[in-house]
Amino acid sequence: MIICGNCVDVMATLNDKSIDLTVTSPPYDNLRKYNGFTFDHEAIAQQLYRVTKPGGVVVWVVGDATIKGSETGTSFKQALYFMGLGFNLHDTMIWEKTNALPLTHNRYEPVFEYMFVFSKDKPKTWNPILIPCKLAGKSKNHGRYNATSILTENGACRCRDEISIYKEFKQKGNVWQIAVAHNTKHPAIFPAQLAHDHIISWSNPGDAVLDPMCGSGTTLVEAAKLGRDYIGIDCSEEYCELSRERLNDL
Repeated sequence: MIICGNCVDVMATLNDKSIDLTVTSPPYDNLRKYNGFTFDHEAIAQQLYRVTKPGGVVVWVVGDATIKGSETGTSFKQALYFMGLGFNLHDTMIWEKTNALPLTHNRYEPVFEYMFVFSKDKPKTWNPILIPCKLAGKSKNHGRYNATSILTENGACRCRDEISIYKEFKQKGNVWQIAVAHNTKHPAIFPAQLAHDHIISWSNPGDAVLDPMCGSGTTLVEAAKLGRDYIGIDCSEEYCELSRERLNDL
């Protein structure tokens, strides 16, 4: 389902505790121009808290502009506001852009955005993404004293080394290296891999996934591919139509 309208007004029509997962990226500071629309982030956060199920998760992808030589801190302010509403800050993740455009300035290149993972109580779903372990199959020696350590004749304790084998896979870290997506029809298209991996991590097939600022519909497309129900909201009819076109192409 895709609804065109102000996301605060539209979310007000959704039932309490009806959403399992929200994955979204709001326009922030002056970094993104969004067809002249503005966003009340506090009102959005309030509605997200109301519609999120206990154990549900909100993934809020955001960065900061640099104005008059200082970063705005918008991302931190928004995170603190979510926490003030009652959300847990379950994880502060980083999206590292592998193809960020270089700029000319007197600071290191800005190549990341925050991915704040808020949960309403403890997350009810956790499907960790696994990646190959470079040391798979090799042994590791912990060199610890343990309950099976051997006593020598004079009463001294001799260490029996603990040896284990590195597993084939390990859990992915919380810094995700993903290329920026490009689309001439939208100024800030969401990377499909980013949406895909969060949907896998925090939801199960049949769950309700929301993107209240769905833009070109990447979150919705990935939710549909993964067997989740989806609700997309956007204030631009142009972008809603773009989302519908992408979903129709599945």
